[in-house]
Amino acid sequence: MREQREPSASENYFWPTVWAVGLHVLIFGMLFVSFAMTPELPPSKPIVQATLYQLKSKSQATTQTNQKIAGEAKKSAARQTEVEQMEQKKVEQEAVKAAEQKKEEAAEKAAEAKKADEAKASEAKKADEAKKADEAKKADDAKKATEAKKAEEKKLADIAKKKSEEEAKKAAEEEAKKKAAEDAKKKAAEDAKKKAAEDAKKKAVADEAKKKSAEDAKKKAAADAAKKKAVEAARKSTEEKKAQALADLLSDTPQRQQALADEQGDEVAGSFDDLIRARAAEGWARPPSARKNMTVVLQIGMLPDGTVTSVTVAKSSGDGPFDSSAVAAVKNIGRLTEMQGMKPSDFNPYRSFKMTFTPEDLAL
Repeated sequence: MREQREPSASENYFWPTVWAVGLHVLIFGMLFVSFAMTPELPPSKPIVQATLYQLKSKSQATTQTNQKIAGEAKKSAARQTEVEQMEQKKVEQEAVKAAEQKKEEAAEKAAEAKKADEAKASEAKKADEAKKADEAKKADDAKKATEAKKAEEKKLADIAKKKSEEEAKKAAEEEAKKKAAEDAKKKAAEDAKKKAAEDAKKKAVADEAKKKSAEDAKKKAAADAAKKKAVEAARKSTEEKKAQALADLLSDTPQRQQALADEQGDEVAGSFDDLIRARAAEGWARPPSARKNMTVVLQIGMLPDGTVTSVTVAKSSGDGPFDSSAVAAVKNIGRLTEMQGMKPSDFNPYRSFKMTFTPEDLAL
């Protein structure tokens, strides 16, 4: 579509100016024709004035009559002039009105022409805007098509990239699974080998423990038998010595009786020391750290009925677990019923006394 040229200012005022000039020419022409066509009025008769001058010498009545006639004529002339002036004014008004009407018509035509031009310009502008809008739409559609194409290409590229990543990930997972399977197989073999070694070791340890347990049971049985035999021998020896001492006391001199009693007391004391060691050995739990040549000295407190009241370490062996096991072994004795019936003089040394223990003593 060809773009319409906007009219200049001089072109916009050309036709209104032509119409105005033509309208004024038409008005002057009409005025000229009006004056030409106006009927010629009869000339005024100066009769009244002449009459007035001629009648100066007449009577007053005649004068009044003449004056009246002159006045009527003057009024008639004035009316005629007024009518003529009114007609002239009417003609002029009509000419002005016609000129104004023509001017208005010219203005209306100019306005209509201007409106037509504006309408044409508006239509041209609308057409141009429509053209621009169409071009913009086409450009926008082209842009959208390009963007859609780019988006589709990007989408395809993303899909290809994602597929490639998934394949790489899948390959890595399969490789990892394969490696994990190999590691698991290798670890299973190592674990089986290690378990076999541990089972063999456990079996060897169990066999050793079983053998040691059997030996310990055998030793313990022998020790129990020896303890029982020692206790029984101590009891019998004590009873025999008591009976012999009593017989000697009854059959000998007082000095002899006193010497025998002191000797018998020493022997009884030695028997009770052996008895305490034997009873302590029965409740002793040997700690792993116990070794030969260890020596612990315990301070023991006892009641006349043979009840053990207190056990403390007077001199440590240097090994805490062995010292604690010796203390616990003596406390486990509880009460020595064999000490009931002893003389106060014989029992007094056992109210609070010290005893030495070794692993060999407690393992009788």
